[in-house]
Amino acid sequence: MYKLKRFLKKLFTPVTIMLIPHDSKRTLNLKLPSIGVVASVMLWLVGSVYVITIAINTIEYYHMKKKLSFYTAQFYELKSTISTLKKAETEFERILSFKNKDEILENVDAKVNTHDAGSIDMNVLKDQIRKTTDTVGAISEFLKEQKDIYMATPKGWPVEGKITSDYGQRENPRYGGAEFHSGTDISTTPGTPVKATAEGVVSFSGWSGGNGNLVVVEHGFGYSTFYAHNSSTLVKVGKRVKRGDVIAYSGSTGNSTGPHLHYEVWSNGKAVNPRNFIVEAKNVSQEK
Repeated sequence: MYKLKRFLKKLFTPVTIMLIPHDSKRTLNLKLPSIGVVASVMLWLVGSVYVITIAINTIEYYHMKKKLSFYTAQFYELKSTISTLKKAETEFERILSFKNKDEILENVDAKVNTHDAGSIDMNVLKDQIRKTTDTVGAISEFLKEQKDIYMATPKGWPVEGKITSDYGQRENPRYGGAEFHSGTDISTTPGTPVKATAEGVVSFSGWSGGNGNLVVVEHGFGYSTFYAHNSSTLVKVGKRVKRGDVIAYSGSTGNSTGPHLHYEVWSNGKAVNPRNFIVEAKNVSQEK
């Protein structure tokens, strides 16, 4: 009991704290009980620890928030890329569902984007997806180019009828004598629609001496087609045409012995055999 009273007495024994201002000779004396000084020091330590803890938590919070924003942006980017790849996959499945090369090319759509153990390696994943996207893009560009070549290559019959004079050496039907025939003559009824055999731009349309009413279409990739002896032409120079568009009506103008279409195909500045580009069509007979 005596020791307890003695201990309590020490706790409440006054302690004098002397403050000496620099701008005054007079000192300030503060008398506080010992327990007050101890309590003040304890409160200061607790307060300091609390403030430091809050500061650390705040820093960690902003750091985590920054990392979360980064990963969110990464996943949105990946989501966008994966969505693009899925669209490309769907488009490839659609065009590859066709049964032959012609249908595939005709339907190509030209409108065609952490290294911690145990976690997703974002950089590696992005690199792999980027490579896949580049591959898909390369395939799309290849198919687009193939489609462009396909659409620029003459194909099919320019008019309904039958072949009466082939490409190559023949006897001139008007004057006799051997000559080289640079096209194919297709006999047809006057006024039958003459159609472009590939996409292109009209480079000539009008009267051309012995060719009569002539239409010439430039298709690109070195291809040109010529349609001669028409009764009339329907297109002007500069007109863009597609395969199957009617560009003239058949007739017998110029140096012609009867109603027919003189059809020529040129490749890289030289006449080639049009028969190689003509495909059998419904209601069209071909004379061998």
